[in-house]
Amino acid sequence: MAGGMEYGTECFCGDVVDIEMANATVRPENECKTVCPGDQRFYCGGGGRLTWYAWSLDDPLYKWTYASGNDAGQYRFFVPGVVVPLLTTLGVNGKVQFIEKAGTGPPNSTGAFELDPSLAGDFSKAWRTMRGLKTDVFCSAGMTLPDKAGRQINVGGWSGTSTFGIRLYTPDGSPGTASINDWQENAAEIKLQKGRWYPSGMIMSNGSMLIVGGQDGSNGAPVPSLEILPRVGGVIEMDWLRRTDPYNLYPFIFVLPGGGIFAGYFNEARILDPATFETIRTLPQIPGNVNNPNAGRTYPLEGAAMMFPQYAPYSDPVTMLICGGSTNGASLVTDNCVTIEPENPSSNWTIERMPSQRVMPCMAPLPDGTFLIVNGATKGVAGFGLATDPNLNAVLYDPRKPLNQRMTVMANTTIARMYHSEAITLQDGSVLISGSDPQSKAYPQEYRVEVFEPPYMLSGLPRPAYTITNKDWAYGQQISITITAGDGSNMRASLLGAVSSTHGNSMGQRTMFPGFSCAGNTCTVTAPPDAKICPPGWFQLFILDGPTPSMSTWVRIGGDPAQLGNWPASKTFSKPGI
Repeated sequence: MAGGMEYGTECFCGDVVDIEMANATVRPENECKTVCPGDQRFYCGGGGRLTWYAWSLDDPLYKWTYASGNDAGQYRFFVPGVVVPLLTTLGVNGKVQFIEKAGTGPPNSTGAFELDPSLAGDFSKAWRTMRGLKTDVFCSAGMTLPDKAGRQINVGGWSGTSTFGIRLYTPDGSPGTASINDWQENAAEIKLQKGRWYPSGMIMSNGSMLIVGGQDGSNGAPVPSLEILPRVGGVIEMDWLRRTDPYNLYPFIFVLPGGGIFAGYFNEARILDPATFETIRTLPQIPGNVNNPNAGRTYPLEGAAMMFPQYAPYSDPVTMLICGGSTNGASLVTDNCVTIEPENPSSNWTIERMPSQRVMPCMAPLPDGTFLIVNGATKGVAGFGLATDPNLNAVLYDPRKPLNQRMTVMANTTIARMYHSEAITLQDGSVLISGSDPQSKAYPQEYRVEVFEPPYMLSGLPRPAYTITNKDWAYGQQISITITAGDGSNMRASLLGAVSSTHGNSMGQRTMFPGFSCAGNTCTVTAPPDAKICPPGWFQLFILDGPTPSMSTWVRIGGDPAQLGNWPASKTFSKPGI
């Protein structure tokens, strides 16, 4: 690692190899004549001259692991695609829902398709054409509802009526068994209060939906407000959204264990009161690049965010993770991740350098508590034709490792995944990777669907297996499962929240390791204690035997406290009831 100063105040950071690659010449030190403003005993470069420094300690500041063989995981072609998706969601029926922006596919496209991963080997059976979308879902938000059917909701969109859109789908069928339900939408009966393009959505601890931000259509005026579904009062204006437009789109929002709402946007973050939405705490500014501290993290300077895993008894402060991004103007892509404990009053952001620059990344949570970073580019910003040089490398981020040693360089793909690409975790623990619609001659629309198989799928170790009867859990409840394969003495359980993936935003992401104990082949999982630690919703339950996960089972935790099962009050929409 190396750094240099020019003109006294201009800072440059990189590696010693960068000096060699630039064919730079070492000049006499007396050519550096600008004194350092912070300490005038020293010189900090000069006109066209750098005073440079290199890290000389034996132990480097950061260490990346370079995996090889099976330890690097692998990309694998999964199935030919029929759609270039804007957003993907793994449904509680075990199938993946793909929706596309209008005009992406052929003129007769319905804009919605469903993939059955269990039938990926038979293209004629793997895909189902869905119908029911009435308006354009371009740059909308998605969530899985905590109602007993696990309905999916999609809100917002591009231009006119689309921006007010509310669309619902009730997953049906199961892996290998046909589904028949379609999307349902009727703007004459139900719509958002404000039209929103590039909004985010989140299930609150009370079971309601929070919709945040956006613009009023394609590159339109900001919509700097929040609203709640089902509708409660009017919209609530947010000055911080107005002030940071247009760099705050698709903000990162999470329920914190203390009850507040984390909001990360542009290069700022804050905690909101869940009742009044007033700011409880303004967090320190999110650091950017060494050459531009004001680099952003949300669209169009797009990074990706995750909440660190929570472990029973849930007493440790939670950590937020944001990786990648870019800068306005020069479009200098970010090469770091940042973390913070937002509920710790004395906490600040910590920077961890990534092995490569990355804008438009996607992150997927894995059942072992790690995060897979994929997709994106090394130059530019998010948007059509605004990025180049695809980042083909996967990186594994392990929160359990020491700071600056958490990233492992994994396998490469050969497929550029640029703007409008996605990554979601399947029930076998692999990551489904799809999309890319940069509308660029250099990078065509991408229909092919891949999976990334982490090392635990290539180790040759047998998968554990279990059976479970109770799939509808109350908070704090103890649930019995039966181990049918594996050694219960070495097992643990993990829960992954239902995710909708778009634009680096994994809406619904949450990873938890609940209390778990075994006596013989009978094991007990203790559900998380409350809706702050675990907002009501649907989760994939994995059982891990050492590093190896089982196939997951969908479970619902916390019920449906907002009674979304009876919403909306319209004959157009199917409702599962309470």
